[in-house]
Amino acid sequence: MSQETPCVAVCIIDPRTKLCFGCGRTLPEIARWHAMESAERLAVMALLPARMAEAGLQPIAPAPKRT
Repeated sequence: MSQETPCVAVCIIDPRTKLCFGCGRTLPEIARWHAMESAERLAVMALLPARMAEAGLQPIAPAPKRT
């Protein structure tokens, strides 16, 4: 089963690009994520690396999980 969310729990929106530093999604995408069909989520996820690169943003890595 594939992960169907790019969320890394770093939810900070870049004021210039309006993209999340953690995942690259826009606020409207984040808001409707759970209402999207699986195919739509996967299509958005496929665009995120290029979207982040074009915006000149480096994703913020998630914090290490506590054990």
